[in-house]
Parts: sequence; structure tokens; C-alpha cells
Amino acid sequence: MDKSIDVNKTLEIIERMKLAKIGEYKKWNAIIKKLKNQKELNPEDLEYFSNISRIYKDSNVSSRSKVYHTKLSEHDEKPACRICGDNSAYYCNMNDQYFCTIHVVGHDENEF
Repeated sequence: MDKSIDVNKTLEIIERMKLAKIGEYKKWNAIIKKLKNQKELNPEDLEYFSNISRIYKDSNVSSRSKVYHTKLSEHDEKPACRICGDNSAYYCNMNDQYFCTIHVVGHDENEF
């Protein structure tokens, strides 16, 4: 198991996302099982987790970390990106705005 990961904090975040129906339920269960059995997560699992969860400075979990960018599906309406005006690909619950793939990262001061 990678010692750089805080297993308890990671499990807490995954449980919250699972309850909020963010991501794939089966995928979360597989990751939870690996973490509880102290098995190392493969690169795909780590990428899945990091793509859905928000990363904050100092890795502190706060009430703001409960908010995630949601990738819009092909059926969702795609308003203009708040920054450049192109079609958006993500919705940010934190500030109720839409962003394209280029501008979704970095619009919030809490992001790296």
C-alpha cells in the first residue's frame, strides 16, 4: 500500500462520493475493498479517484472539498464557458458556472 495516501481520509472521501452518487458505484466498491485489504491501488484506480475528487492545498478535507466538478454528459446542455465562451464540458457546483476542458482547472484559488 502506498504510504503517501491517508487511507482513512481517502475512504471517507470515497464513501461521501458514493453516497452522493458521484462516479461509478462498482468502481468505488472495488477501490474501497483494495484500501481496506491494504492492497496497492493500480494507476487506473488512482487516476479515477484523482479525476473525480478535488485536490486542495495541504490535502486538508474541508467542507469545500465536498464540491466537485461534474463532467457534462452528451445529453446535458452545454452553455458557454465562463472564461472563453466555447462550449463547456464541466459544471462547477462551487460557483454555479460552466467551464471548458481548458479552463476547468485553475479557476478556483483552492486548486493547485
